[in-house]
Amino acid sequence: MTSSRRNFFWSSLTGLGASVGASLVGRAALAQDPQPQTSAPTQQGYTPVRTLNGVTLPYEMKDGVKEFHLTAEEFEHEFAPGSVAKCWGYNGRTPGPTIEAVEGDRLRILVTNNLKEHTSIHWHGILLPSGMDGVGGLSQPHIQPGETFAYEFTLRQHGTHMYHPHADEMVQMAVGMMGMFIIHPKNGEPKSIDRDYVILMHNWALHPGTYRPDPAVMQDFDLWTFNSKVFPAIEHMVARTNERIRIRVGNLSMWNHPFHLHGHQFHVTGGDGGRWPEAQWRSEVTEIIGVGQTRDIEFVGIPGDWAVHCHMSHHTMNAMGHEIPNTLGVNQAEAMQKVSALLPGYMAMGENGMAEHQDHSGHMKGPKNTLPMMMGKGPFGNLEMGGMFTVIKIRDDQPTGDYSDPGWYKNPQGTVAYKVSGPKRPSKAAPVDHSKMDHSQMDHSQMDHSQH
Repeated sequence: MTSSRRNFFWSSLTGLGASVGASLVGRAALAQDPQPQTSAPTQQGYTPVRTLNGVTLPYEMKDGVKEFHLTAEEFEHEFAPGSVAKCWGYNGRTPGPTIEAVEGDRLRILVTNNLKEHTSIHWHGILLPSGMDGVGGLSQPHIQPGETFAYEFTLRQHGTHMYHPHADEMVQMAVGMMGMFIIHPKNGEPKSIDRDYVILMHNWALHPGTYRPDPAVMQDFDLWTFNSKVFPAIEHMVARTNERIRIRVGNLSMWNHPFHLHGHQFHVTGGDGGRWPEAQWRSEVTEIIGVGQTRDIEFVGIPGDWAVHCHMSHHTMNAMGHEIPNTLGVNQAEAMQKVSALLPGYMAMGENGMAEHQDHSGHMKGPKNTLPMMMGKGPFGNLEMGGMFTVIKIRDDQPTGDYSDPGWYKNPQGTVAYKVSGPKRPSKAAPVDHSKMDHSQMDHSQMDHSQH
């Protein structure tokens, strides 16, 4: 960890500076994407996939061949409002557009390199001729800047697959070059799918105040993403009660992820090797997805708002530091008074937990281009999440094929956890303008932040 990064996270937890600052904006605004979701033309026998915050790559039919075009290039990518980086990817986005086709299709994929170094594309898990496998120097010449190469092969399988470079792989993948490749079975699904979602997991080292991901970091990542977005900028999934839902998850990060769905027992029904025979399906609520693997999970929707996330807790946080001191139980009041003389307006946090960070992140100034650790609000208060987290909203009255956000779930009477004892909560106070407060005279370790 660099000295500047270590100092930043030390300050965010021990009071030697402000917690990470960024204005929290509405959930709907965070989920917006400049390019709307599109799908391949519907064909009999499958439901087109929907890539959260993403698109499906269009194609043209030319003499019986589906022709796609990918352009490798650099662009600015927004992880969430307040965090933008120079990334590499395909067709101006990371992950690149999802390729969607049908078993038996003949494909031609034209790849143009607009980077300043060579590249290639490996079709991860796809059965094809060796010379189309995309390993630069082994199965093909590298694609030099300004060149366009054609990959052409017939699909001999179905399943959830991925694509990524096999040239300067550590750098090119670390800065965003990857995408999903979905192949539907030619004879249809044994059980029809009503909603088919696609998620690609990745990690990023975007040091505070910087604008380019660091490819040299091996483990200490500070942004964990679904489709290169952090919560709450990740789109919600939606469905109708009793619809059959599939979530296809790929992992091209540098860590394994226990993928967890609330409120349901799902079946793991397939992965890189296609859809498994039903006798091999497993009933789970959490599925570990290893680096380089894909997994398909399927379930029938139960009404409610249900969390979907990686179960490694620090993967559901933003700007998460490492090698930082433990301040739990440490009274920082005396240090706060001394440091205030040098840093007016600072506040100490972490004595009783980290939840107060989200309350203060909207008005405490932090390093540029860095997100708060916790973001997003729900119907009952702060969600206190970031990173690999989203919600699937299932409703009795969600129209078939409608992916619009239905709002928060209206729980039936008597079905919400309720207080039976404990101290009286203070009445809801008017909003406080923290920017005009003198924090140097306050002992934040004794304050109730729940009303601010």
